[in-house]
Amino acid sequence: MDISTSVALVTGANRGIGREFARVLVERGATVYATARRPESIDLEGARPLRLDITDPDSVAAAAAVATDVTLLINNAGITTGNDLVSGDLERIRLELDTHFWGTLSMVRAFAPVLAANGGGAIANVLSALSWFTAPGAGAYHVGKAAEWALTNSVRGELAGRGTTVTGIHLGAADTDMMRGYDGPKSSTSEVVEAALAGIEAGSAEVLVDDWSRFIKSGLTAEPETFYASIRAASAG
Repeated sequence: MDISTSVALVTGANRGIGREFARVLVERGATVYATARRPESIDLEGARPLRLDITDPDSVAAAAAVATDVTLLINNAGITTGNDLVSGDLERIRLELDTHFWGTLSMVRAFAPVLAANGGGAIANVLSALSWFTAPGAGAYHVGKAAEWALTNSVRGELAGRGTTVTGIHLGAADTDMMRGYDGPKSSTSEVVEAALAGIEAGSAEVLVDDWSRFIKSGLTAEPETFYASIRAASAG
């Protein structure tokens, strides 16, 4: 994947990591569809605003009908509702799954034929270290991101024969509106995007953006009690 000659579509491009993806891609010479539910909220010079709600199949189909030249799909759109699974609002929990799993799958299914028709390309899914563990108030987000991680691994194999690479991008906290209330270490959006684009260009299956995502993944083979004890110790320290 040559970023400078790509035609990219970025979901959730009106703020945070998505906006930074779109900005850097334009800066590097890519053609960029910057999408959001309200395209008027996109303020990036050089990008092509496009209306898109990934939880609405008709909206996804309409975007795919317009952006027929895409060679790079960046599935960045996401939400966090702060809901646990046992006591949380069931509709809000469903919304997390509708966004992170069903919405991402809808985008992959709509754009896989587009990428193949354009000679193959790349898909990047913005995931999280919370794909691999949970914390109080993050039950719904964890399940949504875990499902999106499994989706990423599955479609990577399915699309390999079509010349399309699939990269999963994992990170801890980033300095965005979504994480405004978090007091721990945060990566800048530029750090996230630079690491992600380097991995996409290299055709990497996975990008671990920061020390936290690397730490979490390194503990996955431990017993659950040991794994979560190490997370609590690291968070307290």
